[in-house]
Amino acid sequence: MTKNAGPDNRSKSDEVRRAYAARPLSQLLPPLTRAAYKRRSPAAASLMADWARIVGPRLAAETAPRRLSGTQLTIACSGPIAMELAHLAPVLIERINTASGQRLVERLRFVQDFSPATLPPGATRETLAPVPIEDLPPGELNDALARLRAAIRHRHG
Repeated sequence: MTKNAGPDNRSKSDEVRRAYAARPLSQLLPPLTRAAYKRRSPAAASLMADWARIVGPRLAAETAPRRLSGTQLTIACSGPIAMELAHLAPVLIERINTASGQRLVERLRFVQDFSPATLPPGATRETLAPVPIEDLPPGELNDALARLRAAIRHRHG
């Protein structure tokens, strides 16, 4: 006669084996990434890093993305260009969403507190060389993080 190992016929060794079984990444990643993404989402970080490429050099010289809250993007700009941006809002939203590959922004908010970034004469954000992340496999995430890393290094020396 066999022993009954438990209420659903599992032995203790089966339970130990289950504790070390493969688990889906969707269960493992949230606790690891929660702290990193608490302040800024990856999509927002990519948007900030690629701003000049998305809106073009002329608008990038007079604007800067400040905050992505829900589906509203706050853009800092110099006073005179705010009116022009209001008229270009549908085009800007479409460019941003196309660049991100998702419906990231639905509304734009303009604040007139733009202070231009200090770049050496003749340099643009587009000329910053990406600094690849060695621990990540090549791909879209590595490219976005490399551009963000280059921008941060440039800004903070």
